[in-house]
Amino acid sequence: MTSVFQGRSLLAEKDFTRGEIEYLIDFSIHLKDLKKRGIAHRYLEGKNIALLFEKNSTRTRAAFTVAANDLGASPEYLGKNDIQLGKKESVEDTAKVLGSMFDGIEFRGFSQEVVEGLAKYSGVPVWNGLTDEWHPTQMIADFMTIKENFGYLEGINLVYVGDGRNNMANSLLVTGAILGVNVCICAPEELFPTQEVVDYANKFAKESGSKLLITADVEKGVKGANVLYTDVWVSMGEEDKFEERVNLLKPYQINMDMIKKTGTKDDELIVLHCLPAFHDTETEYGKMVEKDFGITEMEITDEAFRSKYGRQFEEAENRMHSIKAIMAATLGNLFIPYVK
Repeated sequence: MTSVFQGRSLLAEKDFTRGEIEYLIDFSIHLKDLKKRGIAHRYLEGKNIALLFEKNSTRTRAAFTVAANDLGASPEYLGKNDIQLGKKESVEDTAKVLGSMFDGIEFRGFSQEVVEGLAKYSGVPVWNGLTDEWHPTQMIADFMTIKENFGYLEGINLVYVGDGRNNMANSLLVTGAILGVNVCICAPEELFPTQEVVDYANKFAKESGSKLLITADVEKGVKGANVLYTDVWVSMGEEDKFEERVNLLKPYQINMDMIKKTGTKDDELIVLHCLPAFHDTETEYGKMVEKDFGITEMEITDEAFRSKYGRQFEEAENRMHSIKAIMAATLGNLFIPYVK
């Protein structure tokens, strides 16, 4: 019997049903338990995985590498200086070559069209490790972390504060809507999600009962939050927008005052961040921002980051467990019952 996942690519969350995403979350939790107990789960023995990186990465690269090794597969890292993708060789030609040598391909880069082209022409499962539009592997880890903390997902109130147009805001809004999680994107109007993304989310929310809100009003947006989520104010490739973003997004910084504004009981609130986070000046970016703009913290304060609410490091670890589940489900010839 062929699994509902076998041979499929994960390019964007909107391509998967609620049941399928819930299955991947639960399978991630199961594989995490196996690893903690030292039980082998080498479902991809003898497979070869290509890791294509146009954009630098810490968590995505580490997660795919360790996950592949744990599953018995051999990962091969191909950085932007190692591949000719789109420069000297078309996406189609690259996909056909890599698909003939590798059993699965991960891509982390700029264009959603590229990752879709790799999936179309390679003949093997392709996993989106991040594009400018979507970040689906991050979503499985994020909602896994939320489920671990609360025991359930439906009806959780997730509030994303910051740049509401970036891939994280898109993915959280749509995935939350699929899963019946209430999602608020709290951002300045200039950085609201596109109508296309909102329409996607509304379509799923009608089916799941998820309540969605897009607002610039911080007090209204964060009230009753169970999950406060933020991301960097300036994404890779947007470095020329630092001044504009700092000025626009200062009111949307997660700090202890914002946490108090939620009005949520301590044991019913967590803070997530997909990392890296600019919560101090221990980075070159942090030092530059302090020098140019006179601030030592950006999207989250150091106090909030290190507080009892923070789950960002569990979330980071869960990237590996969730990526392992995604690869095993789509490439491992596992027996997975029909999932609606």
